[in-house]
Amino acid sequence: MIEGVIIKELKTHPDERGRLTEILRGDDDIFNTFGQVYLTTNYPGVVKAWHLHHLQTDNVCCIRGMIKLVLFDQREHSSTYQQIQEFFIGDHQMKLISIPPQIFHGWKCISSTESIVINIPDKLYNYQKPDEYRLPFNTDQIPYNWDIMMK
Repeated sequence: MIEGVIIKELKTHPDERGRLTEILRGDDDIFNTFGQVYLTTNYPGVVKAWHLHHLQTDNVCCIRGMIKLVLFDQREHSSTYQQIQEFFIGDHQMKLISIPPQIFHGWKCISSTESIVINIPDKLYNYQKPDEYRLPFNTDQIPYNWDIMMK
């Protein structure tokens, strides 16, 4: 487990009307502060990576479809320096993943339909000075291959 990453197992409450899944509550141990909530989608096979935030914590949950969420710890002071961690989250495994600052992250839609991801970062997006650093998904700086791995 990459140092500082927190996983919350989500519980779904189904009944004859549908279902309810609580994603993040103010009384959760995982909760720190509220910045904003946004939704993003990926078409099948599309990779959105790599990016990191210098100050912001992301709280990522895939609510439709499936994604492969990948983290890379580039923090030299971390006990998990240069480690990679994968999560497969979405319809078949509902989780909220809290990603601390300075961790490169990205995801790939691995379902046959568009994935829908909700992020609840702890900071507001600053349009004039974004807290964001990006690398291309296929950079040589991160030792990761987004292809399907047959294990």
